Amino acid sequence: MPPAELVDLTGVAELVGVTREAEGWRIGGATTWSALLRADLPPLFDGLKAAAREVGSVQIQNAGTVAGNLCNASPAADGVPTLLALDAEVGLASAAGTRRLPLAEFITGPRATLLEAGEILAEIFITNAGGCSAFLKLGARKYLVISIAMVAAVIEAEASRITRARIAVGACAPVAQRLPALESMLYGKNVFQLTEIVSEYPFSELTPIGDVRAPAVYRDDAVRTLVARAITTAMEQEAAHVA
Repeated sequence: MPPAELVDLTGVAELVGVTREAEGWRIGGATTWSALLRADLPPLFDGLKAAAREVGSVQIQNAGTVAGNLCNASPAADGVPTLLALDAEVGLASAAGTRRLPLAEFITGPRATLLEAGEILAEIFITNAGGCSAFLKLGARKYLVISIAMVAAVIEAEASRITRARIAVGACAPVAQRLPALESMLYGKNVFQLTEIVSEYPFSELTPIGDVRAPAVYRDDAVRTLVARAITTAMEQEAAHVA
């Protein structure tokens, strides 16, 4: 049951909206997924917008907030992999002051965060960067489904070769995970080399489980396909924008 007293913060103007700042982008803690979809953002955020379309139904996107998705700390939260791949930081505020943490540190386990009593997640901050991003989600049906596996990729490329890769996987570990070793292996590679690299990568960062949605072995196989597709999609978008 909800507590006897609730405070609605969605009317606080400073907590709503997506704004450009000198060093990056700020997403207010009370910004809804629908508002994020309407925001004028560069290709770097294409993956985050794709994830926004996967958060429940349109009614849920109209009411649910980006910060709420993070504070819920579900292993299958759609917003977490994309924001991890963007190296997002969270700004926490309370009467005692404010502090900023990397998102990778903020979520500590299923339904567990470093949010302290009296704190709110007031903002999400993403540093300026180039490149394009993609997000892919696998579920038992197209909409209103909890993920079997999902992948976010942020790719910067030059002359059809990867100069920087950031990849995160959700629903295949207690907390969504970045794949730093794979990111390093992709440097200097082109799209034709992806299949071999991804197929041979051990994905040791992940610990997929078997549940009512899928067995562990299926998740393991699906992630390899989703990673290759997400990287390819982001590279294709990057090439299109350069052209």
